[in-house]
Amino acid sequence: MSKVALFGAAGAIGQSIAKALAAQGRPYRVVGRSEASLRKSFGADPLAEVVTWNPDSPESVEAAAAGIDTLIYLVGVNYWQFELHPQLMRKTLEGAIAAGVRNVILIGTVYPYGRARTTPVREDHPREPHTFKGRMRKEQEDILLQAHAAGRINATVLRLPDFYGPGVEASLLHRPAVAAVQGGSADMVGPIDRPHEFVFVPDVGPVVARLVDTPAAFGHVWHLAGAGVTTQRELVDEMQRQAGRRIPLRVAGKTTLRVLGLFNRMMREMVEMNYLMTEPLVMDDSALQRLIGPVRKTSYVEGVRQTLAAIPAR
Repeated sequence: MSKVALFGAAGAIGQSIAKALAAQGRPYRVVGRSEASLRKSFGADPLAEVVTWNPDSPESVEAAAAGIDTLIYLVGVNYWQFELHPQLMRKTLEGAIAAGVRNVILIGTVYPYGRARTTPVREDHPREPHTFKGRMRKEQEDILLQAHAAGRINATVLRLPDFYGPGVEASLLHRPAVAAVQGGSADMVGPIDRPHEFVFVPDVGPVVARLVDTPAAFGHVWHLAGAGVTTQRELVDEMQRQAGRRIPLRVAGKTTLRVLGLFNRMMREMVEMNYLMTEPLVMDDSALQRLIGPVRKTSYVEGVRQTLAAIPAR
Protein backbone atom coordinates (compact mmCIF):
# COMPACT_ATOMS: atom_id res chain seq x y z
CA MET A 1 0.00 0.00 0.00
CA SER A 2 1.44 3.36 -1.03
CA LYS A 3 2.54 5.82 1.65
CA VAL A 4 0.77 9.16 1.86
CA ALA A 5 1.88 12.39 3.52
CA LEU A 6 -0.35 15.26 4.54
CA PHE A 7 1.61 18.51 4.40
CA GLY A 8 -0.13 21.10 6.55
CA ALA A 9 -2.10 18.36 8.27
CA ALA A 10 -3.24 19.94 11.51
CA GLY A 11 -6.37 21.67 10.19
CA ALA A 12 -9.87 20.28 9.91
CA ILE A 13 -9.49 19.07 6.32
CA GLY A 14 -6.24 17.29 7.19
CA GLN A 15 -7.88 15.53 10.09
CA SER A 16 -10.75 14.42 7.84
CA ILE A 17 -8.32 12.98 5.30
CA ALA A 18 -6.29 11.27 8.01
CA LYS A 19 -9.42 9.61 9.39
CA ALA A 20 -10.30 8.28 5.93
CA LEU A 21 -6.77 6.94 5.36
CA ALA A 22 -6.82 5.25 8.77
CA ALA A 23 -10.15 3.65 7.90
CA GLN A 24 -8.39 2.03 4.93
CA GLY A 25 -5.65 0.75 7.22
CA ARG A 26 -3.16 2.90 5.29
CA PRO A 27 -0.06 4.27 7.03
CA TYR A 28 0.29 8.01 6.58
CA ARG A 29 2.62 10.84 7.57
CA VAL A 30 1.49 14.16 9.00
CA VAL A 31 3.81 17.09 8.37
CA GLY A 32 3.68 20.49 10.03
CA ARG A 33 5.72 23.09 11.86
CA SER A 34 4.52 22.21 15.37
CA GLU A 35 5.17 18.73 16.72
CA ALA A 36 2.94 19.43 19.73
CA SER A 37 0.01 20.35 17.50
CA LEU A 38 0.49 17.28 15.32
CA ARG A 39 0.75 14.93 18.29
CA LYS A 40 -2.37 16.43 19.83
CA SER A 41 -4.35 15.70 16.67
CA PHE A 42 -2.79 12.44 15.49
CA GLY A 43 -0.69 11.01 18.30
CA ALA A 44 -3.28 8.39 19.27
CA ASP A 45 -3.30 6.81 15.80
CA PRO A 46 -0.62 4.12 15.38
CA LEU A 47 -0.83 4.54 11.60
CA ALA A 48 0.24 8.19 11.82
CA GLU A 49 3.89 9.18 11.56
CA VAL A 50 4.56 12.68 12.90
CA VAL A 51 7.20 14.75 11.09
CA THR A 52 8.04 18.43 11.45
CA TRP A 53 9.44 20.58 8.69
CA ASN A 54 10.77 24.00 7.86
CA PRO A 55 9.46 24.91 4.39
CA ASP A 56 12.23 27.49 3.99
CA SER A 57 14.87 24.73 4.19
CA PRO A 58 15.24 22.56 1.05
CA GLU A 59 16.81 19.82 3.14
CA SER A 60 13.93 19.87 5.59
CA VAL A 61 11.33 19.69 2.82
CA GLU A 62 13.10 16.81 1.11
CA ALA A 63 13.47 14.94 4.40
CA ALA A 64 9.78 15.39 5.22
CA ALA A 65 8.84 13.95 1.82
CA ALA A 66 11.31 11.05 1.82
CA GLY A 67 9.75 7.64 1.23
CA ILE A 68 6.36 9.09 0.24
CA ASP A 69 4.40 8.13 -2.87
CA THR A 70 1.60 10.71 -2.68
CA LEU A 71 1.78 14.15 -1.07
CA ILE A 72 -1.50 15.84 -0.15
CA TYR A 73 -0.91 19.57 0.05
CA LEU A 74 -2.94 21.49 2.65
CA VAL A 75 -0.41 24.13 3.66
CA GLY A 76 -2.15 27.28 4.84
CA VAL A 77 -0.95 30.84 5.31
CA ASN A 78 -2.31 33.84 7.17
CA TYR A 79 -5.12 35.51 5.26
CA TRP A 80 -2.97 38.62 4.92
CA GLN A 81 0.03 36.69 3.53
CA PHE A 82 -1.31 35.08 0.36
CA GLU A 83 1.86 35.98 -1.51
CA LEU A 84 3.38 33.01 0.34
CA HIS A 85 1.16 30.47 -1.42
CA PRO A 86 3.17 30.24 -4.67
CA GLN A 87 6.47 30.50 -2.78
CA LEU A 88 5.63 27.60 -0.48
CA MET A 89 4.29 25.49 -3.33
CA ARG A 90 7.48 25.99 -5.34
CA LYS A 91 9.70 25.02 -2.39
CA THR A 92 7.58 22.01 -1.45
CA LEU A 93 7.38 20.80 -5.02
CA GLU A 94 11.14 20.96 -5.53
CA GLY A 95 11.73 19.04 -2.31
CA ALA A 96 9.08 16.46 -3.18
CA ILE A 97 10.54 15.85 -6.62
CA ALA A 98 14.03 15.53 -5.15
CA ALA A 99 12.67 12.98 -2.66
CA GLY A 100 11.08 10.90 -5.41
CA VAL A 101 7.43 11.67 -4.65
CA ARG A 102 5.28 10.53 -7.57
CA ASN A 103 1.96 12.29 -6.95
CA VAL A 104 0.71 15.56 -5.46
CA ILE A 105 -2.91 16.41 -4.63
CA LEU A 106 -3.54 20.09 -3.96
CA ILE A 107 -6.64 20.92 -1.93
CA GLY A 108 -7.69 24.14 -3.61
CA THR A 109 -10.38 26.81 -3.61
CA VAL A 110 -12.64 28.64 -6.05
CA TYR A 111 -10.55 31.81 -5.75
CA PRO A 112 -8.66 31.32 -9.07
CA TYR A 113 -11.90 31.48 -11.07
CA GLY A 114 -12.78 35.04 -10.18
CA ARG A 115 -16.40 35.94 -10.87
CA ALA A 116 -18.58 33.10 -12.07
CA ARG A 117 -19.57 33.28 -15.73
CA THR A 118 -21.90 30.30 -15.51
CA THR A 119 -24.10 28.57 -12.95
CA PRO A 120 -23.05 26.03 -11.96
CA VAL A 121 -19.30 26.31 -12.55
CA ARG A 122 -17.53 23.34 -14.14
CA GLU A 123 -13.81 22.58 -14.15
CA ASP A 124 -13.36 24.15 -17.59
CA HIS A 125 -14.46 27.57 -16.35
CA PRO A 126 -11.82 30.23 -17.17
CA ARG A 127 -9.42 31.06 -14.38
CA GLU A 128 -9.53 34.86 -14.44
CA PRO A 129 -9.06 36.04 -10.86
CA HIS A 130 -9.66 39.74 -10.29
CA THR A 131 -8.38 39.66 -6.69
CA PHE A 132 -4.90 39.43 -5.27
CA LYS A 133 -5.78 36.30 -3.34
CA GLY A 134 -7.19 34.70 -6.45
CA ARG A 135 -4.05 35.52 -8.44
CA MET A 136 -1.83 34.01 -5.76
CA ARG A 137 -3.90 30.83 -5.67
CA LYS A 138 -3.83 30.63 -9.46
CA GLU A 139 -0.06 31.03 -9.46
CA GLN A 140 0.17 28.25 -6.87
CA GLU A 141 -1.86 25.97 -9.13
CA ASP A 142 0.13 26.94 -12.22
CA ILE A 143 3.41 25.96 -10.57
CA LEU A 144 2.02 22.52 -9.79
CA LEU A 145 0.23 21.89 -13.07
CA GLN A 146 3.23 23.05 -15.10
CA ALA A 147 5.38 20.50 -13.26
CA HIS A 148 2.85 17.85 -14.24
CA ALA A 149 2.86 18.99 -17.88
CA ALA A 150 6.66 18.79 -17.88
CA GLY A 151 6.53 15.20 -16.62
CA ARG A 152 8.26 16.02 -13.35
CA ILE A 153 5.45 14.76 -11.11
CA ASN A 154 1.80 13.71 -11.30
CA ALA A 155 -0.48 16.44 -10.01
CA THR A 156 -4.16 17.15 -9.47
CA VAL A 157 -6.26 19.84 -7.80
CA LEU A 158 -9.42 19.22 -5.80
CA ARG A 159 -11.43 22.43 -5.39
CA LEU A 160 -13.68 22.86 -2.37
CA PRO A 161 -16.32 25.47 -1.58
CA ASP A 162 -16.68 27.02 1.87
CA PHE A 163 -16.81 24.35 4.55
CA TYR A 164 -18.24 23.66 7.99
CA GLY A 165 -18.48 20.84 10.48
CA PRO A 166 -17.69 19.69 14.03
CA GLY A 167 -14.81 21.69 15.49
CA VAL A 168 -14.31 23.75 12.31
CA GLU A 169 -13.69 27.25 13.65
CA ALA A 170 -12.53 28.74 10.33
CA SER A 171 -16.05 28.64 8.91
CA LEU A 172 -18.60 31.30 8.08
CA LEU A 173 -21.04 29.24 10.16
CA HIS A 174 -18.94 28.79 13.30
CA ARG A 175 -20.12 31.79 15.27
CA PRO A 176 -23.85 31.22 14.81
CA ALA A 177 -23.28 27.56 15.72
CA VAL A 178 -21.61 28.59 18.97
CA ALA A 179 -24.40 31.05 19.69
CA ALA A 180 -27.00 28.34 19.04
CA VAL A 181 -25.48 26.17 21.76
CA GLN A 182 -24.12 28.71 24.24
CA GLY A 183 -26.41 31.67 23.72
CA GLY A 184 -25.57 35.22 22.77
CA SER A 185 -25.38 36.88 19.38
CA ALA A 186 -23.32 35.96 16.32
CA ASP A 187 -21.25 38.01 13.88
CA MET A 188 -21.58 36.95 10.26
CA VAL A 189 -20.26 38.06 6.89
CA GLY A 190 -23.03 38.93 4.48
CA PRO A 191 -25.20 39.24 2.67
CA ILE A 192 -26.58 36.00 4.13
CA ASP A 193 -29.58 35.52 1.83
CA ARG A 194 -27.70 34.82 -1.42
CA PRO A 195 -27.32 31.28 -2.83
CA HIS A 196 -24.30 29.53 -1.37
CA GLU A 197 -22.96 26.03 -0.80
CA PHE A 198 -20.96 24.42 1.96
CA VAL A 199 -19.11 21.13 2.09
CA PHE A 200 -19.26 19.16 5.33
CA VAL A 201 -15.64 18.57 6.34
CA PRO A 202 -16.00 14.87 7.28
CA ASP A 203 -17.20 14.23 3.71
CA VAL A 204 -13.92 15.49 2.21
CA GLY A 205 -11.54 12.86 3.55
CA PRO A 206 -13.12 9.81 1.86
CA VAL A 207 -13.05 11.60 -1.50
CA VAL A 208 -9.35 12.46 -1.19
CA ALA A 209 -8.54 8.93 -0.07
CA ARG A 210 -10.19 7.60 -3.24
CA LEU A 211 -8.30 10.05 -5.44
CA VAL A 212 -5.00 8.73 -4.05
CA ASP A 213 -5.72 5.39 -5.72
CA THR A 214 -7.14 6.79 -8.97
CA PRO A 215 -4.37 7.29 -11.54
CA ALA A 216 -6.82 8.92 -13.99
CA ALA A 217 -7.35 11.75 -11.50
CA PHE A 218 -3.94 13.23 -12.12
CA GLY A 219 -3.40 15.92 -14.70
CA HIS A 220 -6.85 17.41 -14.09
CA VAL A 221 -8.77 19.74 -11.80
CA TRP A 222 -11.82 18.36 -9.95
CA HIS A 223 -14.68 19.88 -8.01
CA LEU A 224 -16.24 18.61 -4.80
CA ALA A 225 -19.47 20.57 -4.38
CA GLY A 226 -21.54 20.94 -1.24
CA ALA A 227 -24.76 19.16 -0.37
CA GLY A 228 -26.79 21.51 -2.53
CA VAL A 229 -27.52 25.19 -2.83
CA THR A 230 -28.63 26.90 0.36
CA THR A 231 -28.10 30.25 2.09
CA GLN A 232 -26.41 31.19 5.31
CA ARG A 233 -29.75 32.37 6.66
CA GLU A 234 -31.38 28.99 5.96
CA LEU A 235 -28.60 27.26 7.89
CA VAL A 236 -28.93 29.69 10.79
CA ASP A 237 -32.67 29.00 10.80
CA GLU A 238 -31.89 25.29 11.01
CA MET A 239 -29.51 25.91 13.92
CA GLN A 240 -32.25 27.86 15.70
CA ARG A 241 -34.75 25.08 15.06
CA GLN A 242 -32.47 22.36 16.39
CA ALA A 243 -31.25 24.38 19.38
CA GLY A 244 -34.65 25.79 20.25
CA ARG A 245 -33.06 29.19 20.64
CA ARG A 246 -33.16 32.43 18.64
CA ILE A 247 -29.76 33.66 17.43
CA PRO A 248 -29.46 37.45 17.19
CA LEU A 249 -27.21 38.27 14.21
CA ARG A 250 -24.85 41.11 13.41
CA VAL A 251 -24.19 40.90 9.66
CA ALA A 252 -21.22 42.74 8.14
CA GLY A 253 -21.39 43.54 4.44
CA LYS A 254 -18.61 45.01 2.32
CA THR A 255 -18.99 48.56 3.65
CA THR A 256 -18.91 47.41 7.25
CA LEU A 257 -15.90 45.21 6.53
CA ARG A 258 -14.08 48.24 5.15
CA VAL A 259 -14.76 50.19 8.32
CA LEU A 260 -13.80 47.30 10.59
CA GLY A 261 -10.70 46.84 8.46
CA LEU A 262 -9.37 50.16 9.68
CA PHE A 263 -8.80 48.44 13.01
CA ASN A 264 -8.66 44.73 12.19
CA ARG A 265 -6.30 43.26 9.59
CA MET A 266 -8.41 40.14 9.07
CA MET A 267 -11.53 42.20 8.31
CA ARG A 268 -9.55 44.35 5.91
CA GLU A 269 -8.39 41.31 3.99
CA MET A 270 -11.93 39.97 3.65
CA VAL A 271 -13.13 42.98 1.65
CA GLU A 272 -11.80 41.87 -1.75
CA MET A 273 -13.34 38.40 -1.41
CA ASN A 274 -16.80 39.68 -0.48
CA TYR A 275 -17.90 39.20 -4.10
CA LEU A 276 -18.28 35.50 -3.27
CA MET A 277 -21.07 36.48 -0.88
CA THR A 278 -22.87 38.77 -3.34
CA GLU A 279 -22.25 36.89 -6.62
CA PRO A 280 -23.00 33.17 -6.18
CA LEU A 281 -20.39 30.65 -7.32
CA VAL A 282 -21.85 27.16 -7.18
CA MET A 283 -19.82 24.19 -8.41
CA ASP A 284 -20.72 21.24 -10.60
CA ASP A 285 -18.96 18.06 -9.41
CA SER A 286 -20.50 15.61 -11.87
CA ALA A 287 -17.07 14.99 -13.44
CA LEU A 288 -15.66 13.86 -10.09
CA GLN A 289 -18.56 11.50 -9.58
CA ARG A 290 -18.06 10.02 -13.04
CA LEU A 291 -14.41 9.46 -12.10
CA ILE A 292 -14.74 7.86 -8.67
CA GLY A 293 -18.41 6.99 -8.42
CA PRO A 294 -21.13 8.42 -6.14
CA VAL A 295 -19.92 10.77 -3.42
CA ARG A 296 -21.58 10.68 -0.01
CA LYS A 297 -22.74 14.12 1.05
CA THR A 298 -24.12 14.77 4.50
CA SER A 299 -27.37 16.73 4.41
CA TYR A 300 -27.33 20.22 5.88
CA VAL A 301 -29.82 19.13 8.55
CA GLU A 302 -27.53 16.32 9.70
CA GLY A 303 -24.40 18.44 9.26
CA VAL A 304 -25.84 21.13 11.49
CA ARG A 305 -26.82 18.50 14.07
CA GLN A 306 -23.27 17.12 14.23
CA THR A 307 -21.74 20.60 14.28
CA LEU A 308 -23.88 21.71 17.20
CA ALA A 309 -23.28 18.47 19.08
CA ALA A 310 -19.53 19.10 19.03
CA ILE A 311 -19.82 22.49 20.77
CA PRO A 312 -19.67 22.37 24.55
CA ALA A 313 -22.55 23.95 26.45
CA ARG A 314 -21.59 26.97 28.45
